[in-house]
Amino acid sequence: MTPKGFSCLGKNIGIKEKDKDFALIFSENEAEAAAVFTRSTFCGAPVTLGRELIQSGKAQAFFITSGISNVATGSEGLQNARQEMETMGQELDIDPDLILPNSTGIIGVQLPMDKILRAIPGCKSELGPDNWDATAEAIMTTDTKIKLVRKQVGNSALLGIAKGAGMIEPNMATMLSFWVTDATISNAELQPMLKRVVDRSFNRLSIDTDTSTSDTVAIMANGQAGAVDFIEFESAFTEAAIELSKQIVADGEGAAKLIEVVVSEACDEEQAKTMAKSIVNSPLVKTAVYGADANWGRVAMALGKTFDERLQPERVRISFGEICVFEKGAPSEFDEEGVEAYLRETEEIRIAVSLGLGSSAVMVWGCDLTENYIKINALYRT
Repeated sequence: MTPKGFSCLGKNIGIKEKDKDFALIFSENEAEAAAVFTRSTFCGAPVTLGRELIQSGKAQAFFITSGISNVATGSEGLQNARQEMETMGQELDIDPDLILPNSTGIIGVQLPMDKILRAIPGCKSELGPDNWDATAEAIMTTDTKIKLVRKQVGNSALLGIAKGAGMIEPNMATMLSFWVTDATISNAELQPMLKRVVDRSFNRLSIDTDTSTSDTVAIMANGQAGAVDFIEFESAFTEAAIELSKQIVADGEGAAKLIEVVVSEACDEEQAKTMAKSIVNSPLVKTAVYGADANWGRVAMALGKTFDERLQPERVRISFGEICVFEKGAPSEFDEEGVEAYLRETEEIRIAVSLGLGSSAVMVWGCDLTENYIKINALYRT
């Protein structure tokens, strides 16, 4: 279940001491392409270039280095990214403008161009169709495990990889995700499809509310499997992106629990999303989940601080899993020990809120907040 006509590699070139830090994804033929990028106004050089390059709707390679983000590096950073593209274009014998460059890692440090330029010659011979695990590993930074998903859609296949464990509240959109498919889909159809998929998946996850300077989701469709049913493909793409999103939050920095928040009976989807994000982003809710504390008041607090949103507390219903803890403006009679056991023993915690105002619903994902998150980020550069 691997898309035809794609090959990849992941290896260490010395940006990191031991771990893989250099990844390449290549299509045998020029592919239709689409991408969405971080909305951060402090974006990195690869994002600046990527926004320009994707306007053509074509790509043939994704090139990623990890360990240094090439953010806040000025004109030298842009020049370095272009030099990567030029050198890789010569190695792959393709137009450099068909290469989407990406970097992730520490901000404010120039790329080690000597190591990168030394690693590019000969890398085409290292490409292989079965190197996806190594490629997914090479784009990681503080991640503890690879994120990869595959789907079959008719005669075509879809494959996606991602990285991200912290600095994540995408809004395209640290998070990178790269997708390949051998389905025939034009850029005119692929770009809006990608935006819809991202809005239903990656834009509904949050680990620490920090929007990265490098967030990118990109896809190549090389057409080698022929036509596909677009509705079926988009459904499978959305399902796969949600699966990858949940892999990301489950591997959040220091995370012990995945949190799924469902807000229903909202006036509209935007209200539901605002309320759900407020809950999943709350440090008090996150720490309550980590501590297995049945403190529904923190969920109520998170709802109430969305000041501009209409809310009628007497209509609100709050549940942990299947256990209702608040409804009709007052606490429910519930088994507190049962809720605590649910929070303690369940790996994927579900917090459900019904607003009683309308018919719209949204689901978002996040994770708890532990001592290890502080340790990881306090020691990130040391």
